[in-house]
Amino acid sequence: MVGPSISDEERVATNNRLKIGMVLLVGVSGGLVALQLDPTPAQVAAAVGVSLLVGAVLTWFVVRTLREFSPKR
Repeated sequence: MVGPSISDEERVATNNRLKIGMVLLVGVSGGLVALQLDPTPAQVAAAVGVSLLVGAVLTWFVVRTLREFSPKR
């Protein structure tokens, strides 16, 4: 029988990097969309902050939903 190619620690680290990357992607996207409207720096910061919160909630929802499809450990 062939075992997994990565250790559990590597799997956890990779999953955490993917989660952080997803949150940052949504946050930066919100800031870039806000830049199209000629905002003040405070408005850009607010857009990025709100987008980071939305990204965190979205990531939580996706991880929670996909957990039922992952193999049991």
